[in-house]
Amino acid sequence: MPSLTLSNGVSIPQLGLGTWKMDDDEAERAVSEALAIGYRHIDTAKLYGNEAGVGRAVRASGIPRTEIFVTTKLWPTDFFSPEAAFHRSLELLGLEYVDLYLIHWPAPIMPKSIWHALEKLYAHEYVRAIGVSNYGVRELDSLFAYAKTKPMVNQVKCSPFDFNKQLLDHCKKNGVVFEAYSPLTRGTHLSDPQLRRIADLHKKTPAQILLRWNIEHGMVTIPKSSNPERMRQNFAIFDFSLSPDEMATLDSL
Repeated sequence: MPSLTLSNGVSIPQLGLGTWKMDDDEAERAVSEALAIGYRHIDTAKLYGNEAGVGRAVRASGIPRTEIFVTTKLWPTDFFSPEAAFHRSLELLGLEYVDLYLIHWPAPIMPKSIWHALEKLYAHEYVRAIGVSNYGVRELDSLFAYAKTKPMVNQVKCSPFDFNKQLLDHCKKNGVVFEAYSPLTRGTHLSDPQLRRIADLHKKTPAQILLRWNIEHGMVTIPKSSNPERMRQNFAIFDFSLSPDEMATLDSL
């Protein structure tokens, strides 16, 4: 499993498992299966309502905690008490720390105190890294202007069909790892003729081509699935590469 290095030296596995729209029981089953397959990066959030299930699977796996990268997120309804919200998430997860804590969504006018609260959690080593989600160039630049610690990750919806190259380049320029959610377009574009042509050439599924595209752009990618066979397919993307022409074709979609 390849990893990327965050600006503070922490390694983040480049492929993870998303758990959006899973309840606690489904998340527990999916995370348990994913960890058995070899996944070492699990993404959850307060909004998803499944932190307890994710935590149960991580703790029951028998895998050393230091080998599993766990992300959760702060929802805007908790902006008035971000530290309390974090500790509630930590309690539900049943873990001693979180590897990555993200602001899930930017508010139109977000108090500087929200980011400073995450910086405080980071300074106290409750989290190994902090970042944001759904931030564009303008929101990132606004945050950069007052952050003592820059965000280390920006998690954004991204696939060849929803690709903001300007944002990717801006993140790379500023040392922010770009993380793609919904990389499989929630299944809506898996029949695209260009995508299927490339998949057939590599004897891979369209989903595997989409995930490989994320990897070759230097992104972290977190496909969501609770289906064991699809999880195994999503994991099998490190034995081939895409040509520059294929990458350009996918970029153009």
